[in-house]
Amino acid sequence: MQCCDFTHSFNSLPIALDLKTNKGEIRVYFLHQDKNNITLLSWIHGIEAMVHGKKLAKETLLPSVLEDDDAETENEKLQLGEQRANLTEVDMRGLKDQRRSPDGNVLDGGEKEVEEEEETEEEELGREECVISDEDYDTDLELGDKEEAYDPTGQTSYVEACEMLQVVPASYFLQHMQNSELSMMHRGLGPQGTKALAVPLVTNTSILRLNLRDNWMEGMGGAAIAEMLKENCYITEVDLSDNRLGDYGAKAIAGMLKENSTLVSLNLSGNHFTDQAAEHLSPALITNTKLRCLDLSYNALGERAGRILGESVSENTGLRSLSLAWNCIRGRGAAMLANGLGGNIFLRSVDLSYNGFGKDGAIALGQALKENNTLEELNVSNNRIPPDGAIRLATGLKVNKTIKSLNMGRNPIQNAGCYGILKSVQENPDSAMEELNFSDITVNQDFEDLYSTVKEIFPALTVNHGGRIGTFRKAKA
Repeated sequence: MQCCDFTHSFNSLPIALDLKTNKGEIRVYFLHQDKNNITLLSWIHGIEAMVHGKKLAKETLLPSVLEDDDAETENEKLQLGEQRANLTEVDMRGLKDQRRSPDGNVLDGGEKEVEEEEETEEEELGREECVISDEDYDTDLELGDKEEAYDPTGQTSYVEACEMLQVVPASYFLQHMQNSELSMMHRGLGPQGTKALAVPLVTNTSILRLNLRDNWMEGMGGAAIAEMLKENCYITEVDLSDNRLGDYGAKAIAGMLKENSTLVSLNLSGNHFTDQAAEHLSPALITNTKLRCLDLSYNALGERAGRILGESVSENTGLRSLSLAWNCIRGRGAAMLANGLGGNIFLRSVDLSYNGFGKDGAIALGQALKENNTLEELNVSNNRIPPDGAIRLATGLKVNKTIKSLNMGRNPIQNAGCYGILKSVQENPDSAMEELNFSDITVNQDFEDLYSTVKEIFPALTVNHGGRIGTFRKAKA
């Protein structure tokens, strides 16, 4: 820094002024020395500040003093103009044209103000501070950009989902998320709890068998599970029985079956499915070729559902086991479903118990047994099949080579129907029959004699019936 001394003749009057210029704030000190002289100490900008100070002094000092100061003021203005011209000339020249002393001051083109060197140093210090700040700022960004640690268990996402859906997390689920089999029956999850459960299951790779029976999840919960199964490629067995999914849930499940390629067993029993649900599921059963076991028992599938499912069953190439027990399939629907079984060449086990096949359905089943060469187990118990219907069904057993188990229990076929079925087995030397179930149907001695004869031909054959007529004896007195 450089200080400049200026001597000016004033009447003795000490003054301290604060003046602002375009360079910032400058404090100018007028120091009293004697009667006529005032010495000004300031930085290099003091010359310009002096001019402003003089202007202010003119407004405050006596007229006598102002007259003495006019000449000196003009001289100061000339000096200021010369200095500015020199600075401008230096600035216009490049760095290469400037001749500097070893300490860095400009030697030619007038006196170079030391203030520029000071400002340069301040700028370098400011850049260093900025670098330090930027480094700290980058560190903060790096910390903020770090991804959260991946949680393979899904516990974190489950807790967050429960918090968002305002449900209480199931501690059993948290404890068994890494098991290969998760059984959460009768937990009362509800639709919201099921939605939360589905979130971590999307990425879960441990659970292979999932049992969510009787959780009252309804259609919304079923849809959440269906969406999860579209993404999860590890779960192979799912039990969603007794959850009141309804037709809405059936639609979601059908959409999932069209995309999922890993699920092999699906239990949809007791979900209040109607004929509309069958309309949703039928195309999915044609598309899906990976599902092996499907349980649609204990629903409200009627005659129209039988017609719809009959077509899809005949074209399905994946199912090995199908249960339609405890529905309302009867009449024409039962006959078309039976026809569909005749065209299927992959099913091994079919449960049609507790429907209303009757005589027409039994006749259609007899024809299906003639055509089908893969079915091994058939359950048509409690289907109101009469004796002549049983005899017509038995015609298919005369040529069938694969059926091993036939359940005709609790049908009103009487002894005549049982006798006709057993006789058909006897007449088929290629029969694979191992078990005949005539539970709760009484037979006579003729049936017993025939069974003894067939037993010699097929030693492995077992027959279960409701007892023989005339075997009751009076208790001894």
